[in-house]
Amino acid sequence: MAGFYKEDVRIADRVNGRMIVKKRRNEKAYTARSHRDQPNLLDAIDDRSTRSSNGCQVVSVGKRRDGGTRYWCLVHRANATAKYGQAARVCRASHIPLIRPDEILLLDVDKHKGGTALWGAVPPIYDTTRHALDRGIHVQARRTAPGHKTIDGTFRAVRVIGGQLPKPGFVISELDAIYYMVSSIFGYEMKYIECEHCGCPHLDKDWFSVHPHRRHLCAGCGRNFRDADTAIGNPICHIRDLWKGVVRKPKPANRKLDLRQADYLGGIQIWGSNPAIIWTSQQVEEEGIHVHAFNRDDGKPILDDTFSQVTIDGISLDAAMVRTLMAQSALPHIEKRVAAISCPKCGEPKFSVGEDAFTPAVKQYCTRCGNDFRSVNRFRKIIGNPLVGVLERLSSYAVRLPQKHLIGLLPETL
Repeated sequence: MAGFYKEDVRIADRVNGRMIVKKRRNEKAYTARSHRDQPNLLDAIDDRSTRSSNGCQVVSVGKRRDGGTRYWCLVHRANATAKYGQAARVCRASHIPLIRPDEILLLDVDKHKGGTALWGAVPPIYDTTRHALDRGIHVQARRTAPGHKTIDGTFRAVRVIGGQLPKPGFVISELDAIYYMVSSIFGYEMKYIECEHCGCPHLDKDWFSVHPHRRHLCAGCGRNFRDADTAIGNPICHIRDLWKGVVRKPKPANRKLDLRQADYLGGIQIWGSNPAIIWTSQQVEEEGIHVHAFNRDDGKPILDDTFSQVTIDGISLDAAMVRTLMAQSALPHIEKRVAAISCPKCGEPKFSVGEDAFTPAVKQYCTRCGNDFRSVNRFRKIIGNPLVGVLERLSSYAVRLPQKHLIGLLPETL
């Protein structure tokens, strides 16, 4: 192992040594120059895309808490500090494909008078189809109202122009949208935050997307900075601040669904609803449980709607549990910590809410009988959501075993 790290250091020094010295000498000029022409996320994505073939660009960004040097990749915008405080050969995000310009949807809301809607999209919590992983930003748009959807798909990034936005528009990335969904479902307000060093819009991910704080780590330059407020940062709030009235409060969907999985040989998919990032339709957005059902493996779903009550093979789904599990699936730091547990005294299923919904704990409290108990699980600290057990029961009636989607988000914790 010693030889590995020595080689790692030699490569880092040969590639980045002079650049690091130069950056320290002209730090302010470097940061101002590198972000002078990046007023929003579009330029950052385009810049990273054109440089992706060059691999990581690792630089020193200061000291760690233990006094060692901290390294950051300016290309993938991720930590590049290896073991023993050495510069890593590649950063922790080097395996994630950068967003290419051709993966950015250009969305002109003025050309879709029938309504435009954007949501943060994660894989369905229950999926018996054979469809590929679907995550990012789900977009629906109609040119006229009423009219068919001219856009109905999920994209890695969307550049929104028109409406009340400035002419360059604004780009929303998949991570912006996913963590906007997470923070919204758990009831946290977000704000637009820029790094005081480089001006890069700041996104709080994973643990930080559900814990308001003042000290932030900039993904653009890798340095820490402090904001005036204790809050959660998300670049999408820039659209919210510039474009008042884009999103109205959703109303419960006044529909019921009762189906049998055996009637849909192509499988079904289930999501929880979450507030739209943008909603320009005259109709009010609905909340509940969104279901897709297919007659065959390919083609469009024959059932595509949101329902307030859903019963599948005689098993009822709780909308709050569905929505919570969907948000929990997008928090890597609690992966495999969400389980179906019950009070050993009265048998009441445990549904963790509030901060408990994203904070694994040893002791659980029963809201029915007031009993404190410890769960029997492979992990000492867990989170209770009865829907995990409900979905296992549903799978016994499925036409095929449900897919287990790996969303691939990186953990971000203290």
